[in-house]
Amino acid sequence: MENQVKAIRIEEHGGPEVLKLVSVVLPAPQKNEVTIRQKAVGLNFVDIYFRSGLYPHPLPHGLGAEAAGIVEAVGAEVKHLKAGDRVAYGQSPLGAYAEARNVPAHQVVKLPKGISFDDAAALMLKGLTVQYLFRQTYRLQGGETILFHAAAGGVGLIACQWAKALGVKLIGTASSPEKAALAKANGAWEVIDYSRENVVERVLELTGGKKVPVVYDGVGKDTWLASLDSLQPRGLMVSFGNASGPVDGVNLGILASKGSLYVTRPTLGTHVPTYEKLQAAADELFGLVGKKKISVRIGQRFALKDAGAAQVALASRKTTGGTILTLD
Repeated sequence: MENQVKAIRIEEHGGPEVLKLVSVVLPAPQKNEVTIRQKAVGLNFVDIYFRSGLYPHPLPHGLGAEAAGIVEAVGAEVKHLKAGDRVAYGQSPLGAYAEARNVPAHQVVKLPKGISFDDAAALMLKGLTVQYLFRQTYRLQGGETILFHAAAGGVGLIACQWAKALGVKLIGTASSPEKAALAKANGAWEVIDYSRENVVERVLELTGGKKVPVVYDGVGKDTWLASLDSLQPRGLMVSFGNASGPVDGVNLGILASKGSLYVTRPTLGTHVPTYEKLQAAADELFGLVGKKKISVRIGQRFALKDAGAAQVALASRKTTGGTILTLD
């Protein structure tokens, strides 16, 4: 059974103008896939990297890897899902900017009753990212003081809430007083407005000269040195994104001179490579949402045809919380 659906495709790398809304043929699902009629699609910075070519992928291709919707059909070997299930996914092959699509079943989880499609689309990648950062990459026990950059962004606001739920003092960074206030309202212990304050000096003050055992940095190039300078000896620098551009040309000797530091560049995929691990991470995330420890803030909603404008908003650093595309 094949049907036509609308989807965003790019045929060349470039600015938002390369995003085209086209009709594509949606084939029946393969044996290990499910067909999902999508209700909401999550936007993430990584989508822009694929559009610009920073992350190369053979052209032409779709964009996006996160969405929520209803299962329409299941492949012959899929056991944990059935038609009619409310589902979501936070990583997938490129192509989430679409009305409907096929997704490998091991990347799809059922949504609990209390979580809406919009919330799930804004929550899955960002929430699962915080899960692996806080519970796997550096397992927070409670009581630690940590530094988290871009605390008012989509990942940041979830991180602020999760840290508070764990009893962790999260020092956030933000680019304006408004964003700092938002991070504070979501559970950050303290927030450094880096447009007015020196991050390293404030971390030193806030920790009584001790610095922090771990820094979570999704910003990249612009924050690299400040992150290293905020770490205790043998501390861990977790570089999980490059919103300001990639960190490159690193001299490993800097890690020695700044205190035998560790650095990791983790991704979600290697932390939830199987359905079982994905489900376990999602259960922890959904559990906190269910207990009202984490609530999703969606700052911006756009129609599928306006995906280009949505990406412009995301890249402008003027957005707060999640940004999603909504489908009828």
